[in-house]
Amino acid sequence: MNKEIEIYIDGVYYRKSEAKISVYDHGLLYGDGVFEGIRAYEGIVFKLHEHIKRLYLSAHAIMLKIPLSKEEMLDAIIKTLRKNKLINAYIRLVVTRGVGDLGLDPRKCPKPSIIIITDSINLHSSGAKENGISTMISWVRRNPVDTTTHEIKSLNYLNSVLGKIEAISTGVDEALCLDKNGWIVEGVGENLFIVKNGKIFTPPSSSGALAGITAEVAIRLAKNIGIEVIKRNITPFQLFTADEAFFTGTAMEMVPIKEVNKRKIGEGKPGPITKRLMDAFQKVITDPNEGVPIYG
Repeated sequence: MNKEIEIYIDGVYYRKSEAKISVYDHGLLYGDGVFEGIRAYEGIVFKLHEHIKRLYLSAHAIMLKIPLSKEEMLDAIIKTLRKNKLINAYIRLVVTRGVGDLGLDPRKCPKPSIIIITDSINLHSSGAKENGISTMISWVRRNPVDTTTHEIKSLNYLNSVLGKIEAISTGVDEALCLDKNGWIVEGVGENLFIVKNGKIFTPPSSSGALAGITAEVAIRLAKNIGIEVIKRNITPFQLFTADEAFFTGTAMEMVPIKEVNKRKIGEGKPGPITKRLMDAFQKVITDPNEGVPIYG
């Protein structure tokens, strides 16, 4: 029988079946907190410094002071991976406002809580990368940049959950979210890229999209092979008529889009530029220079 994974909560490790938080935690009551999803590949925690930096930026934006330094947070993640003897893992790093009362006042939460889960994740079938996935444009609009914007990776993901529910009920794999003006922002948990006439386009973070770490890697890889990447607003028409399209994200990695609202994208299968980038991405994720080693 496999040993049950252990989860870090405020410096103490608990077995998965015993890991709990208070029902008075403001992360549970109000979605008051921030998180990161991180990947480890073959003993390398991919872009760990970048994920930790983004976590602290999100926390700063909601005036949440994390009780560990960035170096201490990094050490806690590595220690948790070692404790669970993992070299390949999905890491969920969560910081909540902490235990308070039934009111909104964050001053009632004297100490934020830190949770580190190291496990696995599987968003789509094994054929998604080879064949592409189907998507649809959701009625759920992305929160504007002056509200609970997805620029902040907060625990309030109801906006995304509603989009995902619609995708499931419609019978497609993923949903795409528009902003209040009708521009495409991103998927429910992924950044969007389209390819047209040999160039790549992606919505800017000013639209309310998360500044994706995997997205930045994809942009760098594209430039390395001589493909121009342009950040600009994208209309549904531009997506429908794209030559290729793909999602990027830590959990999803890099996945082609074959269909949007029953409209075939390009040839309805992964295009040549998408496939080149996917191949390049698989090589970079285990590069020691791209992350932090778990051992050594």
